[in-house]
Amino acid sequence: MAIHPDTRWYRQVDGRQRRAFIATFLGWTLDAFDFSVLTFILVDIRNSFTVDAALAGALGTVTLFFRLAGGLGAGMMADRWGRKLPLMLSILWFSLFAFLSGFSTSYAMLFACRALFGIGMGGVWAAGMPLTLEHWPTRLRGLASGLLQGGWFWGYMLAALVFSTVHPLFDAVPDPFGASAGSTLGWRVLFWVGGVPALLVLWIRTGVAESPVWLERQRYLKTRGREELADRVSLLRLLQPDLLWATVQSSLLMSAFMFSYYSISFWYPTFLLGAGVEPLRYLVGFNAGAILGIALWGRASESALGRRGAVSLAALLGAALAPVFLSASGPGQLLAGAVLMGATGGGIWGMAPAYLTERFPTAVRGVGPGLAYHVGAAAGSATPFVLGQLQDGGMTTGGAMSACIVAGGLLVAAVVWLGPETRGRRFEAVDEAEAAETA
Repeated sequence: MAIHPDTRWYRQVDGRQRRAFIATFLGWTLDAFDFSVLTFILVDIRNSFTVDAALAGALGTVTLFFRLAGGLGAGMMADRWGRKLPLMLSILWFSLFAFLSGFSTSYAMLFACRALFGIGMGGVWAAGMPLTLEHWPTRLRGLASGLLQGGWFWGYMLAALVFSTVHPLFDAVPDPFGASAGSTLGWRVLFWVGGVPALLVLWIRTGVAESPVWLERQRYLKTRGREELADRVSLLRLLQPDLLWATVQSSLLMSAFMFSYYSISFWYPTFLLGAGVEPLRYLVGFNAGAILGIALWGRASESALGRRGAVSLAALLGAALAPVFLSASGPGQLLAGAVLMGATGGGIWGMAPAYLTERFPTAVRGVGPGLAYHVGAAAGSATPFVLGQLQDGGMTTGGAMSACIVAGGLLVAAVVWLGPETRGRRFEAVDEAEAAETA
């Protein structure tokens, strides 16, 4: 009697692979929570420190910009010393500065805390994604990519839930830390909650195994008997001719991704409040749509669509749906728009971890994707500020968002085709250039 293997994907991964996934997923989810909290309290911060919309948006800009330093640092550490250590250090770092943000007594102090928070935020992605994807089977990498990136949207929903339940409890409590008259404690408490993710490090340290692909590479380096400078400083490897275009194209693509996403999400709670509706319902709809969409698009990218086809189709659908997303004609249409935009404009992210890790060899799989992702974050960091400037210049919040959403979707759909298709690439400890040199 023939024995048929279990075709359910979750039966095809073992305990070590699941734990690696959980570590990165939770780290990324809690990272997203700590960043997304800011988008709900922009009005409170403006009132507390008497700043305009552009300066409030700049808090998001500086965080995203400093992610580049974290992505570079943690990426090089991940290539040199393994994926686990920089993941743990990054979680501790962003938890600390999320917590300290709640004690800010001036806009300048809060600005500095959010900049330093961005360093840890960048490190989680750069170290965590290769840790998980190097554990998982090649045939399931697209799905794992979508599920992992979905942690960002779970974090956003968690931030929305905590804002809706915790913030009102402290919204009438006077602020004791020297902010302007009439300011309240609610926004500070939300930052203090951001210190909780540090506890995750205790479990990662003992419960998660190092990447088997990285370990295999370390064995190869030992047998080679010599160590090049690029083995110690993996960033240098990215500057060599065979990887230079991969670095440039991936960075441009992530810049387009970030511009698209922050056009959709950063001022969305403010848009909803301006439309006279309670944001929670629609934010849950958007993020639930995104969670489903990125998993489905990630899975679809394993089909004939490939990574590039899935990205471009999702991006174009998102751009087309901008009028529905920003319609204030009724709650039903507004909710439908939120879910559809999450599943399309947000769904592009389902392919990001897989595509970036597949573009780079094991020797630079920390710093390569980390650099590209966070160059994108640095470039995209201007988006919240630009949208604030457009509003200060007379555009409505919805009008500014709509123009940038359409531009972002078109840009994503074009730039992804400047690089090769990567679906099905295997992760090897030794890349072709090294193998040829050794031979």
